[in-house]
Amino acid sequence: EAVAADWMLEFACCCLCRHFGEECPAEFRRWRDVAQALINGLSKIPTHQKKTVYLCQLLIRIAKGKNLECHFENDQRISPLESALSFWTLLEREEIKLVKLHEDIRRLIQIQIVAVHMENGYFKEAAEVLERLFTDSESDKPLRVKLATVVKSKDPYVPLLQSFSYNLLISKIKSYIELFVKENESNFLIQAATKQVESKGLGATALKNKTVNVNENDKRNLETKRRFVLSIILLRDMLRQMQNCCLNVESSLVWTYINCVLGLNSLQNVEKHGDASACGRRRQRWTYKEDLELKSGIREFGVGNWAKILVHGDFNNRTSVMLKDRWRTLCRIE
Repeated sequence: EAVAADWMLEFACCCLCRHFGEECPAEFRRWRDVAQALINGLSKIPTHQKKTVYLCQLLIRIAKGKNLECHFENDQRISPLESALSFWTLLEREEIKLVKLHEDIRRLIQIQIVAVHMENGYFKEAAEVLERLFTDSESDKPLRVKLATVVKSKDPYVPLLQSFSYNLLISKIKSYIELFVKENESNFLIQAATKQVESKGLGATALKNKTVNVNENDKRNLETKRRFVLSIILLRDMLRQMQNCCLNVESSLVWTYINCVLGLNSLQNVEKHGDASACGRRRQRWTYKEDLELKSGIREFGVGNWAKILVHGDFNNRTSVMLKDRWRTLCRIE
């Protein structure tokens, strides 16, 4: 259970980073809910997961930064950006590199906390938040004085606020995300999957070294496929072991994640370009027993929950996509 939760949080963080960078709000919101549920299920944040958790919380708050009606803290005065600043501080403590980028982002968040209040006409609140933001240190004094002058002017369109805009903040956050993903790329999934496959005697080494019909210049794609196949095997075996256990996260969100994994285009690519066994699996005839299992699963979990039906049913090397296609065929026949 701990391994699965660890894996899912890492995956959810990657999805948040990707959708934040690509500016896909709907997908970002979906993975925000998954990540938040996983984080809420942690009784204590493991040391190796601190940066992952802090980054998720930062992005969730930055995405809501201009909405002063949204609150993440018990203190209703704390805006989303002010809450984001606290997680940015935690991230800074976890890293000793990127000093210049850290300083730029910190300054931009501080300026935009004040700017967003002013844009909404909350000048009194902007003055109050200014008092909370800065200490009496000499290094903070120049920016504090400039912002105090801006607040007194009650003009949200002064050059300072325009030069350090919200768009610039988003751009800097995206730069940080790129570096974070690159420097924190983990081999956890491939290592865990390989170990699991080897323990089952499934020939992980042979699978890893399997020749796939791809262009020589497409080695990255080959690695992605390899990782994907191994991850599916690991996921399947872990879920079988956990069927009678209770997860610390909402089961619906777990199945959302599984549906996402099992429905990835990578699976279709593996089936299209992979070895003969994958192709053979697609052409395998459905048995009467499998049809009964499928109907039973639909009665229990409902149409659309293919990944859940797949794990709980007794199917012969099927995928969630195959279950969906077979159900369509059965509906037409009947």
